[in-house]
Amino acid sequence: MRIHLHAIGCRLNTAEIDSLARQFIALGHSIVPAGSDADIVIFNSCAVTSSAGSESRKIIRKLRRANPYATLVITGCYAEIDIQIARDVGADMLVGTQYKDDIPQILTESGLLHDCDHIATDIAYSSSSSGRTRAFLKVQDGCENKCTFCVVTIARGAGRSKKLAQVIQEINDLVGFGYCEVVLCGVHLGAYGHDIGVNVSLEDLVLSVLKETDVKRLRLSSLEPWDLTPDFFKLWEDSRLLPHLHLPLQSGSNRTLRRMGRRNTSNSFKNLLEAARMTIPNLSVTTDVIVGFPAETDTDFIESYEFIDSMKFAGLHIFPYSGRPGTAASKMSEQISVDIIRKRSRLMHEINKKHQSQFISSFVGRELDVLWESCKSDNDLVCWSGLTSNYLRAYAYSDSDNSLRNVITKTKMMETFRGGLLGHV
Repeated sequence: MRIHLHAIGCRLNTAEIDSLARQFIALGHSIVPAGSDADIVIFNSCAVTSSAGSESRKIIRKLRRANPYATLVITGCYAEIDIQIARDVGADMLVGTQYKDDIPQILTESGLLHDCDHIATDIAYSSSSSGRTRAFLKVQDGCENKCTFCVVTIARGAGRSKKLAQVIQEINDLVGFGYCEVVLCGVHLGAYGHDIGVNVSLEDLVLSVLKETDVKRLRLSSLEPWDLTPDFFKLWEDSRLLPHLHLPLQSGSNRTLRRMGRRNTSNSFKNLLEAARMTIPNLSVTTDVIVGFPAETDTDFIESYEFIDSMKFAGLHIFPYSGRPGTAASKMSEQISVDIIRKRSRLMHEINKKHQSQFISSFVGRELDVLWESCKSDNDLVCWSGLTSNYLRAYAYSDSDNSLRNVITKTKMMETFRGGLLGHV
């Protein structure tokens, strides 16, 4: 059967939709792009912010219009948070977040997915629904933190980890399919193994992957700062573990952090970041920031602004606060006006632009490893795009006969270019 897959939101959503792609292909079905005559359409939705929920609604309507005769399956956080609306705008089937990995089995048992005579024996890296040469692998789901702004705990439930042996097997399979890079993903990745046993942790997982697989590049997705100690950064002695950390801060104001239910202070975050930068060469650190949290005063914002400015992050993901149903923060008094939130967001974006530009420029004239992903024609040449080991966008020109897709090269960075770096392979 012909199946179209679509996802928005976090890397975990991408990991889940790519896993479904591999499952369907292994069963003999075809993954088709948008605009194709699909038999089944599956959308992995997001509801982490009100704008993400609104975007999910729009996409469901669009998918319904574009595929009037297909079975439209909606899963993800929006399907958990706004069940009735998801049905009203066109969903034929809703699958809860705890069951999304079982969608092929659910569709088969419901009679919507018919058996195929052909069973795939080779799944190339191009089977990624995103078209990326990186594989996103979910190793953990759910979260038991009590952040007052977060709806994900409600949508995804308690934390649960994939067995270590299963992770190793899946990564070896991905390497066999041709992937050079695997990104380990989870809602609360730092809590990996807490539900399995006292002797299993994220550190154990990373060490096992580096020891028991031949993956060329291993990347970690978002990690809560309170889950880490300076000793954790010794893992980067193995150069296959890539020098990029995404450490969500959310605010540089200690008063706001307490109201958010965060388990770190600005000072503990600073100490952790300094330890990471001292240990890991060429490290890129990115973070999340929420502006306009309920009762965030001008003083709180200035404290947050100045702290974030001093940390010189390589990139900020800036979220204007939006109340999510069922969260403690949505019921707090002193909600901030939209105009103030927009003003504060603009100021944070200025910080981001400044430090991101400075970080990128610091690598001009230096050599970095790049995994090349895709290309576009530019006159008589081809402009390739890829990611450096420390998560910077890189570009390089080559003749049309020289394919760099899914190839890792040493690349000399010559100048800043299109928000990234232009290099010479």
